[in-house]
Amino acid sequence: MDDDLGEFWSGSAWKISDKNNLSGYERNRTYLNVGGRNFLDISHLTGADSDGDGRCVLPADLNHDGRQELIVRQVGGGSLRVFENQFPQRSWLRVSLSGTKSNRLGIGARLVAHIGNRRIVRELYPVNSYRSQAPAAVHFGLSDAGKVDALTILWPSGREQRLENLLSNRHIIIREGDNDVQAITPGQPIKVAKSTP
Repeated sequence: MDDDLGEFWSGSAWKISDKNNLSGYERNRTYLNVGGRNFLDISHLTGADSDGDGRCVLPADLNHDGRQELIVRQVGGGSLRVFENQFPQRSWLRVSLSGTKSNRLGIGARLVAHIGNRRIVRELYPVNSYRSQAPAAVHFGLSDAGKVDALTILWPSGREQRLENLLSNRHIIIREGDNDVQAITPGQPIKVAKSTP
């Protein structure tokens, strides 16, 4: 290796110091969805346009306010960056599943939320990426809606479950086959169903 050219070697990318960067200094990008029709590049405005060689990005509501932060894993420039979501507060619903016939976390379930004439479809496949994994929960952005009129869940077992009039701005657990909804309060213990073979 030629030190004069800046060449170096490390057995682990996590041991690379901040002065060395593998990215070639490409800037990370952040795009804002505008009404489902277009995207705006807001990278510079958010400060997310780092040249730290981003390897993955995950959304997670770290402070339980219903707005998902972005967590960026990168090599060079510090291994982890968290971007707090400071957009205006809107309505939301976060759903965790508890399988009984399906797997314990309901991974693979399809959830369809009906809000007025709007339909939002999500599938529960926690993102696995470079040394990271997203939470096993589904987040629905509800704009100004105070409730989800109906939520349909197609569980991995094939069972279909429908719940109605779910209030917004909370995190809930839905147990497979049970229409009682358990609201989660951060820091409080929760009951998790055991799956059956």
